[in-house]
Amino acid sequence: MRVNDAVLGLALLLLAGTMIWLTTYFPSFPGQDYGPELFPRLLGGGLVLCGLLLVGRGLAARRRGEAWVELAPWWFRGGQALSFLSMPLAVVAYLLFAETLGFIPLAFALLLALFLWFGERPVRAVPVALVATLVVHWFFSGMMRVPLPRGLLNDIL
Repeated sequence: MRVNDAVLGLALLLLAGTMIWLTTYFPSFPGQDYGPELFPRLLGGGLVLCGLLLVGRGLAARRRGEAWVELAPWWFRGGQALSFLSMPLAVVAYLLFAETLGFIPLAFALLLALFLWFGERPVRAVPVALVATLVVHWFFSGMMRVPLPRGLLNDIL
């Protein structure tokens, strides 16, 4: 699968623009010349430059006859397209269901589904998915103090 750089550059510009726009909602700290929006804005500015370079490079390639999107032959074989899309679909599923189900049940279910889809035996997939979920939860919730959604486990945790 080949995607023209102009398409990726436009996606990067959209991401960078959204990131910079969202920093306008960050609170400012009185008495400081800069606040929490500085690093995301600098990063967004760098992404804008990279996006513009990709768009320019992609448009030049398009003038030479390159297609916008070129799907590889494997895309049309069996479940390979679904395998390719499984990770982005898992991210979308997390975004849609994390608040309702909670991090632990959803992360475990997604990891287990991905392990099984990619051919891992259940006897290995279940404990690895469980341990990975608990370690990630411990690291982010316990060590980093990131509030992960509790969902169904709200009364237990």
